[in-house]
Amino acid sequence: MYGRDRVLVTGGAGFVGSHLCERLLERGAEVVCVDNFFTGARGNLMPILDHPRFEVIRHDVTFPLYLEVDAIYNLACPASPVHYQHDPVQTTKTSVHGAINMLGLAKRTRAKILQASTSEVYGDPEVHPQPESYWGRVNPIGPRSCYDEGKRCAETLFFDYHRQHGLRIKVARIFNTYGPRMHPDDGRVVSNFIVQALRGAPLTIYGDGSQTRSFCYVDDLVDGLMRLMDSDDTVTGPVNLGNPGEFTMRQLAELVIELTGSASRITHLPLPQDDPRQRQPDIRQAGEKLGWAPTVPLREGLERTIAYFDALLGHERMAAE
Repeated sequence: MYGRDRVLVTGGAGFVGSHLCERLLERGAEVVCVDNFFTGARGNLMPILDHPRFEVIRHDVTFPLYLEVDAIYNLACPASPVHYQHDPVQTTKTSVHGAINMLGLAKRTRAKILQASTSEVYGDPEVHPQPESYWGRVNPIGPRSCYDEGKRCAETLFFDYHRQHGLRIKVARIFNTYGPRMHPDDGRVVSNFIVQALRGAPLTIYGDGSQTRSFCYVDDLVDGLMRLMDSDDTVTGPVNLGNPGEFTMRQLAELVIELTGSASRITHLPLPQDDPRQRQPDIRQAGEKLGWAPTVPLREGLERTIAYFDALLGHERMAAE
């Protein structure tokens, strides 16, 4: 697809969304970026703001949107604990009302629609690595549940619209993603560690550092999302998109210190409630159905991300002088 298709990207000014908008433009699509700029930033769109096939609309997806489009990528929702716990009621509304509004738009325009779901639907898993068939172990009333359960409900809505109205849907379960344009204060572990190391501050590990995550570079993720959208209509998902390389928090901290050449030390704080102990995607479906696998190893991706944050913090230092 694409060519001159009109593609809507909600959350398009965010970390992942802005990279996706760029790639869609490269493919020849007309791209409409919708964002309320709560966590998204106009600066993320600077490379493409003047592109003749690109349009930005400030809008909150919890309200209906009336456009003519051929495809929808629904990425709108704060994705880091700091941001989604800031206003948990609004986070749930964004996932649920936002899904309802975008599904309604897709139904009216007969557009294909992709939902950016999350590995958080698996909660603190009892199955490792996590296949799409695993139903998860989620606390429905904890401080993270606004995000976890909001995304789970969005998946329910997508599949009910598919069964009831014949909508062409795609559901991607995204595992920890990192890269340039992450918000420096979003509280996610990669950005936390890099910013702390570049500032010479202690790297903060929650718990003993033995909990694991799997980190996917943003270019790999965007490739996976586009392959999923391009796939046959029989491929609805959910499909895990992530890098199966598994690292402990201590391993990540030590690698960031090495790559930045920082003199920072590691400190420990208590583990937040409901923080998953393990996270690793089973990506066999993505390989079989999409021909997709991540290609950027952690060290290489971190080097690119560190260079981005080093330049960003350098500008901050210059502005403060």
